[in-house]
Amino acid sequence: MIVLIDNGHGANTPGKCSPDKQIREYSYAREIASLLEHKLKEKGITAIRIVTEENDVPLNTRVSRVNTICKEFGAQNCCVVSIHLDACPPNDGKWHNARGFSVRVAKNASSRSKKLAKLLYEQAEALNLKGNRSVPPEKYWVQNLAICRDTNCAAVLTENLFQDNKEDVAFLLSKEGKDAIVQLHLNGIMNYISSSEH
Repeated sequence: MIVLIDNGHGANTPGKCSPDKQIREYSYAREIASLLEHKLKEKGITAIRIVTEENDVPLNTRVSRVNTICKEFGAQNCCVVSIHLDACPPNDGKWHNARGFSVRVAKNASSRSKKLAKLLYEQAEALNLKGNRSVPPEKYWVQNLAICRDTNCAAVLTENLFQDNKEDVAFLLSKEGKDAIVQLHLNGIMNYISSSEH
């Protein structure tokens, strides 16, 4: 299994930060993506970050990068995880109360995508990161997301707590928080790989 890691937004994407500017989504997502890549490689898994640039890479370019790798190695042998931070609409630069982790799949999600999403959410629950929102019975949210909709392999997008919630931001910035977010992804992906081998 080849794990493709996408990270949300770029340094030039406006507004993707906490109200106090302590956390910027593009740099945080890249840090988590890099740590996750390292941990997966330690486990002997081929992990590829599809966005290493600092500036935003257009979605169609990111989708194309994923699908090129799928074509080479077989879509059934690949999965993509896109790492983001959540924010309350209308992303108004103020602190809000919503907290917690969520995972998204596309409307046209395959059974493999849904399985990967469920396994990631189970890890969030195990780490007590589900937050304070009502959770769909499937454990994942369905959204029209290009990185999930237009890629040829199992694909999910994770929203790793809220960048406009003070408690979430404090946790995300702590060593404990970073370790937990990386571990959540690592465990969920490893469980997906082991379940796909049977």
